[in-house]
Amino acid sequence: MISREAVLNALANIPDPDSKQDIVSANLVGNIEIDTDRVYIQVNSINPALHARKRMEEAIRFRLTKELGEDVRIECEVKAVTGTERKGRRSVLPEVTHVVAIASGKGGVGKSTLTANLAVGLAQAGFTVGLIDADIYGPSMPTMFDVVGQRPTMVEVNGKSLIEPVVNYNVKLLSIGFFTDQENAVVWRGPMASKALTQMITEGNWGKLDYLLIDLPPGTGDIHLSLLQTLPLDGVVIISTPQEVALADARRGINMFRVDGLNVPIVGIVENMAWFTPEELPENKYYIFGRDGAKNLANGMGIEFLGAIPLVQSIREAGDVGRPAVLQKGSAIGLAFEELVHTFTTRLNAIKK
Repeated sequence: MISREAVLNALANIPDPDSKQDIVSANLVGNIEIDTDRVYIQVNSINPALHARKRMEEAIRFRLTKELGEDVRIECEVKAVTGTERKGRRSVLPEVTHVVAIASGKGGVGKSTLTANLAVGLAQAGFTVGLIDADIYGPSMPTMFDVVGQRPTMVEVNGKSLIEPVVNYNVKLLSIGFFTDQENAVVWRGPMASKALTQMITEGNWGKLDYLLIDLPPGTGDIHLSLLQTLPLDGVVIISTPQEVALADARRGINMFRVDGLNVPIVGIVENMAWFTPEELPENKYYIFGRDGAKNLANGMGIEFLGAIPLVQSIREAGDVGRPAVLQKGSAIGLAFEELVHTFTTRLNAIKK
């Protein structure tokens, strides 16, 4: 008769690349059923990627067949742990209270602009804030924070060499833009881009933070998957304009984070460029990209609508000179961003309770 101890001894030889332990020590082994010539095992995987789970399943089948003999039928099921479980196992950035990604399915919807203003707004509200510019191929945060040309330094922390983020407006910032020439394109394959993101997360000297915002590139690709593998998220904010072509991509982005095994909480959706208001006619609103598109999407998908930001020339001008519009205290646009900050923090706290 096959013993449970023999099965566990065999599984103790299988490493888990994410926890750096074997799958038994990492407490990933779930249900085990043993018959005369059959072993069924259910194992959890911290890595939600299908290919990672497939590799673990193959390793388990190989090891159990080798230890127990080819006459034993091995049935194996590898499931991705839930988002809540991943957060409970989080070993990366343990001193960061909230880790939130800012995403959009489509480029050009103002995601980076809103991320910069949200980060600065949080800092102005008294929170400690960090920001990772994960848009590897189009980093724009150095410009938006007026730190183009600056370079992060290396510091020694507990015997480990870490990257010291650049700080402006009381926000700690790391971007691939600090390590590349602003005039040259970043021509990297997916694994190189993913490694760069992982280094900014795991090798940055972030210290204690209330919020770490991660400005993701458009789409649903390698960068997004690498982030979810490296760092369990407390939530994600989706940015979209009201037009249908942007909403279709936003819908796909939302569904990516809702995939079984990921289940990242959607903090809400923000409608950017909701209407155009000319400077000389501040009371007028022109809905040039459509009206209430993102709001209707939020209602239809059962997620929170965090607010609408108008298309105003001063937002673009503020971003170009590296002084986020949220700093315009008392102005209509400054108040709009302050309201967004309040709604964001309230909603995130409600999710985490």
